Amino acid sequence: QVQLVESGGGLVQVGGSLRLACAMTGRTFSTYDLTWFRQTPGKEREFVAAVIWTGSRTYYADSVKGRFTISRANAENTLYLQMNSLKPEDTAVYYCAAAWPGRGTTGEPSDYIAWGQGTQVTVSS
Repeated sequence: QVQLVESGGGLVQVGGSLRLACAMTGRTFSTYDLTWFRQTPGKEREFVAAVIWTGSRTYYADSVKGRFTISRANAENTLYLQMNSLKPEDTAVYYCAAAWPGRGTTGEPSDYIAWGQGTQVTVSS
């Protein structure tokens, strides 16, 4: 059973940076596509960024392209999201999710087999 635990959220000022981490236990980390989503109250979960199981391809939502960087350290069983130039609209709970290869870049929540509990990111102006 795959378990995911996010960390690194917090309060940051506009223009600041945060790095989120997502640690996986229970299965072989390198066999999954991995994705970051975010959600604000009253809204649907939103795709942020994805990296395929090999780490060779990444995908980003237009709203974060050029500011966020997704990466994975397979030897550490950890997924990262480096967030720079943060804006108030980036405020959300951020979730990491795992999917079988080929399914983890759809951005469709139903395609993912495991989710973390979420970490709050608040960008203050």
